[in-house]
Amino acid sequence: MSVRRPEIEVESWAFALAIYARPGVADACLALQNEAGVDVMLLLMTAFAAVRHRILLTPDEIKMLDEGCRPWREQIVRRLRAIRTELKAGPQLAPSSATEPFRTKVKALELEAEKLENQLLAACLPLKQAAEEIVKAEQLRAVLNDVVIHFTVGRNASANLASSIDIIVEAAMLDVS
Repeated sequence: MSVRRPEIEVESWAFALAIYARPGVADACLALQNEAGVDVMLLLMTAFAAVRHRILLTPDEIKMLDEGCRPWREQIVRRLRAIRTELKAGPQLAPSSATEPFRTKVKALELEAEKLENQLLAACLPLKQAAEEIVKAEQLRAVLNDVVIHFTVGRNASANLASSIDIIVEAAMLDVS
């Protein structure tokens, strides 16, 4: 394949930001993250691979991507997210006008950590032969469902996750090339 890793890194980050900004997508991603433990960056990288490069990842490839970024996600991204979230309700002093600038800085650091995770994912993304035809919504839905299944194995996911996947599929299909 002629696509280079640095290009994938830049393109996938731009794709993730654009998709996340579309109506309903942030809430859908947060539902998958909070209810099922889904790594949103991995989910969006999987969607990027399908939509922009016609690469449909297998469950084994999804697992390999997860293994490549899990330490970073668990040790850095989740810790920053936890700090940012805790600042919404406490400890004493927070939330307040004095702590909100600090929370904003932590949020920026969390975004930077996610960008670095995207870099890891781009480095690990299997660059196999692209499908000959444009990816259809059903194919993208199936591969994103595989991502959710990967994260929900052994968990009790309480939400109806299919509607969240559908919102992300609809938004991502606007970028099919």
